[in-house]
Amino acid sequence: MTDRAFAVVRAGALTSVQDRGRPGHAHLGVPRSGALDEPARDLANRLVGNPSGAAVLETTLNGCAVRPRCAVTVAVTGAPCRVTVDGRPAAWGAPVRVAAGAVLDVGSAADGVRSYLAFAGGIACEPVLGSRSTDLLSGLGPAPLTHGTVLPLGPVAGPPVYADAVPWQGPPRELVLRAGPGPRTDWFTARALRTLATAVYRVSPTGNRIGLRTEGPPLERAVDGELPSEGMVLGAVQVPPDGRPVVFLADHPTTGGYPVIAVVRERDLAAAAQAAPGTPIRFVLTGRH
Repeated sequence: MTDRAFAVVRAGALTSVQDRGRPGHAHLGVPRSGALDEPARDLANRLVGNPSGAAVLETTLNGCAVRPRCAVTVAVTGAPCRVTVDGRPAAWGAPVRVAAGAVLDVGSAADGVRSYLAFAGGIACEPVLGSRSTDLLSGLGPAPLTHGTVLPLGPVAGPPVYADAVPWQGPPRELVLRAGPGPRTDWFTARALRTLATAVYRVSPTGNRIGLRTEGPPLERAVDGELPSEGMVLGAVQVPPDGRPVVFLADHPTTGGYPVIAVVRERDLAAAAQAAPGTPIRFVLTGRH
């Protein structure tokens, strides 16, 4: 078989197709979605000669394995991991040529949470609202990968790029999230704001692409009762009834009824995507977003 496609041999814990997502559709109830670690996605695409927004695979914790039906150049970035082709070691963070029918295995993350696998030509599944991204919340885009899934590849756009060194800051030992005031700061006591700014929270293992959940001291509300649903943005720090903040990520709902105490700067969210459960979190509150 020489068609431009690949089949999934091992799907992993959660592997999905991601590109730049679907910005601009919140009024339709559609989240932005897209790769959680955008710099890692862009780097993987650059290494194989793709435009930065080409669709890639985003893996979670234990990687995935695929069998291309044609010879193709690939690159793995994001969380460092063991990469093999038919059991033989291959490079992480560099273009790798994979023969038709060979098994490319992206192993478990040695550091961090999410790795990114780019194919020369990009993943060419049918776009929905201008994006090929899997959206876990709305169900738009291709379903998360399962064993036997076959996905098409697009035409090669350019030559691979070889680099002497590939940047990787490593997963944060402490996740620092800079945040401006949210629209419902006044729903919380002064003590709650001090707690958010000074307490050490930790990344909860129950988080996902919708939101990073935290473990730590609850935030005390000054206003009880229900809040009518209102718009939510990427990085919103929503406080559910248990009082422990949730940081909204790419697949977040576009509306919500729990108050938002702060909004994390978008540039800090790539580090949040790579923070493993148990990582300490410190919120740094600024006067503006």
